[in-house]
Amino acid sequence: MIDWLIPAFLFLVGAAIGSFLNVCIVRIPVKKSIISPPSHCPVCNKPIAFYDNIPLISYIVLNGSCRTCRTPIPFHYFCVELLTPIITLVLYGYFGLSAAFVLACLFSYALIVITVIDFFHKIIPNVISIPGIPLCLLCSPFVPWTNLISSLIGVIVGGGVPYLIAKVYYLLRKEEGMGGGDVKLLAMIGAFLGWKSALVSLMLGAFIGTFVGLGMMLLRGKDVKYAIPFGPFLSIGAFCALLWGDSLISWYLSFGQ
Repeated sequence: MIDWLIPAFLFLVGAAIGSFLNVCIVRIPVKKSIISPPSHCPVCNKPIAFYDNIPLISYIVLNGSCRTCRTPIPFHYFCVELLTPIITLVLYGYFGLSAAFVLACLFSYALIVITVIDFFHKIIPNVISIPGIPLCLLCSPFVPWTNLISSLIGVIVGGGVPYLIAKVYYLLRKEEGMGGGDVKLLAMIGAFLGWKSALVSLMLGAFIGTFVGLGMMLLRGKDVKYAIPFGPFLSIGAFCALLWGDSLISWYLSFGQ
């Protein structure tokens, strides 16, 4: 019974956390409190009753709209509430009930918030990335994938490498390539995962971003420039590095043998 009770409980908790992440996603970019006022419709300002604020279920029951004014609720609310428990279960499968599991969840939740905010607003909030750097450093003694020295180097490598890339790109093209938010995000990733996985995150993010960018150019015309936020791709790369960083590094090094 415990074999399915724990995952079921974690799914419910993850969905509830996903609902809170949606609050963060909406309010952080406009610098509003994530605690008060309580959840309400942004159009009619009607407070959302508890029975209309049940993760996943309420969205389906209300057909994705406000009960009072019928304003559509963005679909990404539902996606976040579904993705968060899925990621929680994946991390539970990898780390079990442990300190590493809890810290990996907190890190991944921060990446979800950053991904959605950067996708819609093209900003990576300093309120997450800057405090996240020292907090991630403090986590290093309690996780199996890094240590304090590797994490300290990860901050330097994670922040320094993209900063140099951005400067070289600007010198060559006279336009911004990678923003300061991406630099701070990668420094946070390096602090949590260590310097090797920070590089893995950067390479995976660049590969995925290039693939998506090329796809958009083919669909909409190669002469059109797109300001594609890099934060979501870095976040995907970081999550992959969290789970498979060592395996990816070993696979890559095997080509030189």
